[in-house]
Amino acid sequence: MAESIKPPRKFRPEPFSYHEVVELEIDSLSNLGAGVGRMLLSGPSSEEGERNWVIFVPFSLPGERVRARIWKNESSCSHADLVEVISHNSSRQQPRCSLFTTCGGCQYQHLDYQEQLRWKQQQVTELLERMAGISHPVEKAIPSPEPWNYRSKITPHFQKPRPDRDLNIGFLSTGSRNRIIDVPQCDIAMKALNEALPEERLRIQQTAAQGKFRKGATLLLRATSASVHTNPREVVEEQVGDLKFRFLAGDFFQNNPFILPAFVDYVAGEAATSNRFLVDAYCGSGLFALSLARYFESVAGVEVSESSADWARQNARQNNLENVTILAASAEHIFEQVTFPADRTSVIVDPPRKGCGEDFLQQLFSFKPQRVVYVSCNPATQIRDLQAFNANGYSLCKVQPFDLFPQTKHLECVATLERTPS
Repeated sequence: MAESIKPPRKFRPEPFSYHEVVELEIDSLSNLGAGVGRMLLSGPSSEEGERNWVIFVPFSLPGERVRARIWKNESSCSHADLVEVISHNSSRQQPRCSLFTTCGGCQYQHLDYQEQLRWKQQQVTELLERMAGISHPVEKAIPSPEPWNYRSKITPHFQKPRPDRDLNIGFLSTGSRNRIIDVPQCDIAMKALNEALPEERLRIQQTAAQGKFRKGATLLLRATSASVHTNPREVVEEQVGDLKFRFLAGDFFQNNPFILPAFVDYVAGEAATSNRFLVDAYCGSGLFALSLARYFESVAGVEVSESSADWARQNARQNNLENVTILAASAEHIFEQVTFPADRTSVIVDPPRKGCGEDFLQQLFSFKPQRVVYVSCNPATQIRDLQAFNANGYSLCKVQPFDLFPQTKHLECVATLERTPS
């Protein structure tokens, strides 16, 4: 039965009215972390027949029967809020954080960790089949040694202070693009960050009370073995295996140090076959280029950011890696300076969430490296790109998920590809 609440102006009224409550079975999880249920609906005409309508219900779990309140209809699916779990999945657990379902940072705190891993593996399998038309086994997801308190970096936000409301310092609310939830502590942040957070929050609150903020801002807390750093321009140091990496505190660096050594070792094992040369095509401050240098005769790290390339060069010198060269190149000319023989070369690709650009892929395919290890924090864009690899003579050898982000929908995935002999 629908509630008598006025719908938003652009609300699509079919097939459900605004805030209509439906009862349905949940049969899977989407790669965005929501429960997926289906309802059989009759078409508006006898010719259309019945439709198996998809409804996404966050915080519900496969095998559960739930009541959910519709808030959006799209052309092929609906979105609903969870009202009640009628029958529970046996893997449902009590979330550790009281802000779970309100704060948008976590999606899976209510699901047993081993089940999180199983569903993430299954989601990669389904993405491969549906997006790329590739049927290929996906390895079991490698778990994080620490499923809680693992993040070494957090970036709480706050909006422009106003006298008529509390100053919330935290993260975006679930389902919102601008509402901030106040987060005094975070259960997936390292303990050192949670210990430093109250002082940083107090500093912001006191400064706001003095009227010194004319707009909102994003804070930084990054933990290293030395300290917790809050200045994005401060030089920090991370150790991975026996190597030390220096970079700016605000720059990107993988932020689960507990799983990082195993992650890097796996990438090394996939890249270091019989090939003598390595290209790290998105090298940043040099994590893969430097970590894999001992396996190769010569390594070229390529980076479009001159400042990141400088850090990678410094890190190579600091770690006495004389076989590593760091090249700064624009995105359009990323392989022009690489002189390695392609048939003896492995390439590591670790792009941002949006995946590889078309220009980059065409250069890579023109270079024709023998082996490519594609590392991605977004399996959806990675699998989209795998279609292009398939069309350009590369076959998929192995797909290995790594759970760098327990309790969340996010996942790191490593795909190994080899050029098919022509």
